[in-house]
Amino acid sequence: MRLPSFIKRAACLLLAAGLSAGAPASASAQVLIEDGVATHKEPLPKRLEGIDIEEHLDRALPLDLPFRNTRGEAVTLASYVRGERPVIFTLNYSDCPMLCSLQLSGLVTAVQGLDRQLGKDYEIVTVSLDPLESMQRAAETEARYHRDLGREPGTAAWHFLTGSQASIDALADALGIRYAYNEKRKEYVHPAALVLTTPAGHIARYLYGIEYHPRTLSLSLVEAARGKVGSSVDRLILFCFHYDATEGRYAPMAMNIMRVGGALTALGLALFLGSYWLRQLRRRGAGGRDARRGPSGGVLEGNMLESNVLRGGVIAGSIIASSAVTGPAAAANVAGAADATPGSPVEDTGS
Repeated sequence: MRLPSFIKRAACLLLAAGLSAGAPASASAQVLIEDGVATHKEPLPKRLEGIDIEEHLDRALPLDLPFRNTRGEAVTLASYVRGERPVIFTLNYSDCPMLCSLQLSGLVTAVQGLDRQLGKDYEIVTVSLDPLESMQRAAETEARYHRDLGREPGTAAWHFLTGSQASIDALADALGIRYAYNEKRKEYVHPAALVLTTPAGHIARYLYGIEYHPRTLSLSLVEAARGKVGSSVDRLILFCFHYDATEGRYAPMAMNIMRVGGALTALGLALFLGSYWLRQLRRRGAGGRDARRGPSGGVLEGNMLESNVLRGGVIAGSIIASSAVTGPAAAANVAGAADATPGSPVEDTGS
C-alpha cells in the first residue's frame, strides 16, 4: 500500500523524535566556532553513533557471498549480478518497525514512475539485516511489494534474500553501510539508502532517503549501466547534468550546457546564412548571367562565386562552433585556415 508523502514525513519526524528521546539527558550541545561564527551542534543519540554510510564508489562487490532466496534455494550475489544489467541493492528486514517499510514503499513509487522495465533494464536485490529472518517471513515481504508493483508474487525481478551474519556483514562492509543491533529494543538501526551497481558488480551510485524521484533514479540507472540502458537522449542529459551528492539529485553543469547550446546555435546559424546567401546568389545570377556571358565562359565564373559563398558560410559556422565548444583559441585556428585557403571569399572580394 502506497503511503501519502505527508504521512511518510510525519512518520520520519516521529521516528527522529523517538530516537532523540533515547539520548542521555546529560548530553549537551557542542558549540563550534568557525571564522568567528558560533554554531550549535546537537550530539547524536547514543543509538545512532556509528550508524553511517561510507561511499565506496567503483568498489567491486564480493559476488560469491552465499544467501538464500524466498524459495529456500542457495544463491550468491553472482546469481543476480550477471553482467547484463545494473542492480539496485537495499539492506532492510521484514520486522523493521517503520523505516524499512517507508523506504521500500518509496522505492515502489519510484519504480512505478520509471520509464524502464524491471527485469529487462535492471533488477533489485533486498538483503535482510536479520540473520534469524526465516524464508517464509522473507517470502511474505517479497509478495507484499510484488503486489504493490502490480505483479503476481514471485514474478517480479525484485529478489529478497536471507543469509548468515557473516554474509550480511561482508555485504554491508562492501557497500559501506554501517548498522547496529539495539539489544534493548530488539531492532536494527541502519541508514536508508539505495546502492546502484554496474552490470559487473561495481558500486556506481548512492541514493539516500525514503523517497526517490523517478527521473533521478532513471538517470542513475543509465549511469550505472555505462550506456547499456537508456536512449541517446538520456546520455546527452548525463553529459549536461552531473550528480550532486549534497543535493541528492542531478544538477546542471553550466560549461557543458553552454558548449552544447553554442554548438547547436552555430550549426543553425551556418545553415540559415548558407541558405540565405545561396538564394540571393541564384536571384542575381538569373538576371545577370546572360549579360556577363562571354566567349571565355562567364558561367564558370558564376559557379566559382557560388561555391565560394557556400564555403564562406560553412567556415563562418565552423568558427562560431569552435568558439562555443572549445574556446577562442580553436576559433582563431579555424579563421587562420580560412584566410590561407586559395580562392576564399575574403581574397575574392579584393580581386
